[in-house]
Order: sequence, then structure tokens, then C-alpha cells
Amino acid sequence: MISRRMLMLAAIAATFAGSVPGLAASDYELLKGLDLDRDGSVDLDEAIKAASAVCDMIDRDGDGLLTRHELSGRLSVRELRAADSDHDGTLSKAEYLALTTGRFKAADVDADGTLTAGELRAKGGRALLRLLK
Repeated sequence: MISRRMLMLAAIAATFAGSVPGLAASDYELLKGLDLDRDGSVDLDEAIKAASAVCDMIDRDGDGLLTRHELSGRLSVRELRAADSDHDGTLSKAEYLALTTGRFKAADVDADGTLTAGELRAKGGRALLRLLK
């Protein structure tokens, strides 16, 4: 039995997916919240805006530094060490955004400056999405 809530969510997804020509509902879900201009792709500015918002959200103590615990599920300890340019055991917002930029460029396999849903589904795109959602 399909609940009323499920039907409403499906209708909403179909409505928004139709706002970008050729964008399937599954692609819409992948790009949701990232594709601010609704062009069917994510550019670096959109990724940086999302990463900045996530950084502010996960900084639970508001000290401007992301600890291993605050980054849990987004970065492994090894990835944290690699991104920690000042070697203080935390990531500043600048370090988090630099990591985002690096992952964006790695995910942009065709080097066109934008990421499609297909690129976001690939390994590099999934690594970027862990920072953005």
C-alpha cells in the first residue's frame, strides 16, 4: 500500500525534475540542493557554496575548526591528515574549501568546469558529495 506521503513526495520530485529539460528524477535527487541555477549540472561556485554551508553546519562548537569527530562520515583519518595543510589535526574552513576544490577538479573528468549527474555518480563525484551533503 502506498502512503499519501509517498505519493506527495513522488509528485514533488516529478514536478521539480521537469523544471530542467532531460533531467530524470534520480538525477534531480543527486543534484538537489547543489544545482542552484537549475541548469542540470554543478559548477565549482555551487560546490563551494554548498561546502561552506556544510562546514558551518558541522562545526558544532562554532570554533571555526573541524575536528575528526565533526568530520566523521565525510573523511577518513588518512584523508583528514592529507587535507590538513597546517598539521594541527583539524580542518579550517579554508582547508575544507580547498579540499572541496580539489575533489571537484578530480571529479570533472571532461574538464568542462561543471559536473553532471553522471560525473557525480562516479568515484570522484561520490567523494565530493560526501563533503557537500
